[in-house]
Amino acid sequence: MRYAAITRRLEGLGADKWALHFAAVAKIEAGEDVVMLSIGEPDFAAPQAVAAAAIRGIEAGRVRYSSGRGEMNVLVAIAERYSRRTGRAISTDQVIFLPGTQSALFATMMALAEEGDEVIVPEPFYVTYDGIVAASGARQVPVATRPETGFHLTAAGLREAITPQSRVLLLNSPSNPSGAVLSAREIAEIGAICAEHDLWIVSDEVYDGLVFGNVAFASPFDDPVLAQRTVVVSSLSKSHAMTGYRAGWAVGPEEFSARMLPFAEAMLFGCQPFIQDAAAFALSNEFAECAGMRAALEERGRRTVDILQQGPAVRATMPEGGMFVFADIRPTGLSGEAFALGLLAEENIAVMPGEAFGKAGAGHVRISLTAPLEVLEPAVRSIAAFAGRQT
Repeated sequence: MRYAAITRRLEGLGADKWALHFAAVAKIEAGEDVVMLSIGEPDFAAPQAVAAAAIRGIEAGRVRYSSGRGEMNVLVAIAERYSRRTGRAISTDQVIFLPGTQSALFATMMALAEEGDEVIVPEPFYVTYDGIVAASGARQVPVATRPETGFHLTAAGLREAITPQSRVLLLNSPSNPSGAVLSAREIAEIGAICAEHDLWIVSDEVYDGLVFGNVAFASPFDDPVLAQRTVVVSSLSKSHAMTGYRAGWAVGPEEFSARMLPFAEAMLFGCQPFIQDAAAFALSNEFAECAGMRAALEERGRRTVDILQQGPAVRATMPEGGMFVFADIRPTGLSGEAFALGLLAEENIAVMPGEAFGKAGAGHVRISLTAPLEVLEPAVRSIAAFAGRQT
């Protein structure tokens, strides 16, 4: 039988990258006690008031078909969020509600890139990015970032990657897996090059509410000039621990939204109204639970780094944002994959190998800060001990 070319382009770019995580899940299902530090799912619950809003929606019969763009209440809430942040009037015509950042990224890339185009992606990058780019038919062009510079994309690195086929720069700040947060100055320098070469900027900002210390979040969408070539994709999955709600969006220029809407409608034609009610409520209010989660993740990051730095076999620095520590285990002489497999076998601790995030992640492992300190600290000590035995 014949299959569409997209199925060939996506071969090996799906769940295969999560093989370590699934191996850990299999051990749990077999009755073993495994510490899961492999996936970026908050161990916190969504704010109770948000859950109550979803329940009210169900009880009110908000379970029927929805608009392909989204319910007006959530479109207004998203538009107001970005109006406050940018200081500009953002219209609901610039917003499309989608089930999570992943769907928003897919729809956005399908609207902006196609066969013959190139999409530039700073590396290491989130595991689904190469699949998203491949689905569009475009070629992914990775730009390696370095641990010595905090995995920050530089304007010089971007410029070297640009060719006449370049169409899109896919940014992720705060970064998964590295925790790097681009500064306003870096965004301006990168944006100037994008403007010079007429590139779109797709800005994955799902971790924008999880920035630590004195680091300030910056977005190309907040610059009124760069906003004309920027599409923001985000969701409530991380900021509000609402991973299973699938509440995300894309925000960009009105013309972009008008052009992407038919694709979004062909793909989904609407999301559950009661979920959109909960999302609108979440976006329109402040919650102590969210502030507490952010503080807890920052403390977990500091404790993880402090413990790892006590030995010579692992190098780790405090992430600027997100919910991961991207630890350098090259002193052990092992690849990230070999380290993660050995750690799972000997210590029953699951972390993600850095190679899953591209070649620039080699020799690293991603440790998710998604366990309470009483579980996380002993696990990190075991990681450090395992690393020490390899040298």
